[in-house]
Amino acid sequence: MSAIAWTAVAVFAVAYVLIATEKLNRVTVALGGAAIMLALGATDAEHAFFSEDAGVDWNVIFLLLGMMLIVGVLKRTGVFEYLAIWSAKKAQGRPFPIMVILVLVTGVVSAGLDNVTTVLLVAPVTLLVCDRLGVPPVPFLIAEVFASNIGGTATLVGDPPNIIIASRSGLSFNDFLAVLAPFVAVVLVVFVLLCRIMFRKAFRYDPERVSKVMALRERDAIRDPRLLVISLSVLAAVLAAFVLHTLLDLEPSVVALLGGLLLLALSRLDPAEVAREVEWPTLIFFAGLFVMVGALVNTGVIDQIAHAATGAVEGKLWPATMLLLWASAGLSAIVDNIPYVATMSPIVAELVDGSGGLGKAQVLWWALAIGADFGGNATAVGASANVVVLGIAGRADHRITFWEFTKYGLIVTVISVALAVPYLWLRFFAL
Repeated sequence: MSAIAWTAVAVFAVAYVLIATEKLNRVTVALGGAAIMLALGATDAEHAFFSEDAGVDWNVIFLLLGMMLIVGVLKRTGVFEYLAIWSAKKAQGRPFPIMVILVLVTGVVSAGLDNVTTVLLVAPVTLLVCDRLGVPPVPFLIAEVFASNIGGTATLVGDPPNIIIASRSGLSFNDFLAVLAPFVAVVLVVFVLLCRIMFRKAFRYDPERVSKVMALRERDAIRDPRLLVISLSVLAAVLAAFVLHTLLDLEPSVVALLGGLLLLALSRLDPAEVAREVEWPTLIFFAGLFVMVGALVNTGVIDQIAHAATGAVEGKLWPATMLLLWASAGLSAIVDNIPYVATMSPIVAELVDGSGGLGKAQVLWWALAIGADFGGNATAVGASANVVVLGIAGRADHRITFWEFTKYGLIVTVISVALAVPYLWLRFFAL
């Protein structure tokens, strides 16, 4: 590698350590790292701000912004309080059944929407139900992030890396549904059982608080029925457009932003007040992180790592599958899985073509998808949904540290990726 590439690696490593140890504010670190990358020439304005593979992913930024505006308006209707009371009453106030409900809802909805949108909608409900029952919300929020990344793996539209893989491989929506959805359903069940063990200390039962919640009428929580009808109508239209975005020829980011601005106009609320609900530090952190990772892509660091790994096992399909699965999980824990998959896709395409292109060779695409999607659970910066939830928790005075998230994330990632080993063997080699 060139001197500038080594320098980019050093800058990224230092920034990552600072984010992980939380010695400095993560937004400061991300922006500082991005500025150094630009100053050193590891990237430039054209790549940082306009490149699809090595710059800020504006689709992610504006998707988040649009959905945050929608959530900001929805909060004023009382619908989150309604859902919190409803879910608590359905579970008879017992914390673990509530977690199961929230985790399964998050996992299933993430398969139809993107996982970031799902956690933006579920997190406010979680904070409210935990407050009502007097239980710590952090384990619930962490569990929901894991569920969103697992559930998003099931379909072509559930996680952005899957869209990139589908574009490169020619795999259809039904291919993803047939191969990944049954496996993801099994992983979600295992994950629920794992939650019972990992978060057992969070399941405190307070009979007095539960009795008060059971006495509440959820309908009384709705403060503005007119605004609720308008908000749900706009949200439904946005979600439908997400599903149909290929037919409409509109990017999900454009749909979300249009929906957020339309709802803001129809709500007659003060735009400045709604704008305060937007997680601006999270958006800025994403921009800085994208520039730093883009510098690694731009200087060829990720490309060299990918080529070295795949070159070592070329022509050996099962070893290649295992290396791709675990290496993708490991690298996606450190860098965002979107630029990683964008870099790896052409290499995997060559490997698949070299192995016949059909039948068993397709396993390489599924190994890439599972590894990249599940690997996002390993650390606090491994996936977009993780960063978003950490921002929401921080604003609600329930700070989640990098290591608090990661100590659970590593367990979930190792177990979920390990489950993929026998599944891929049985599906593509044994049967």
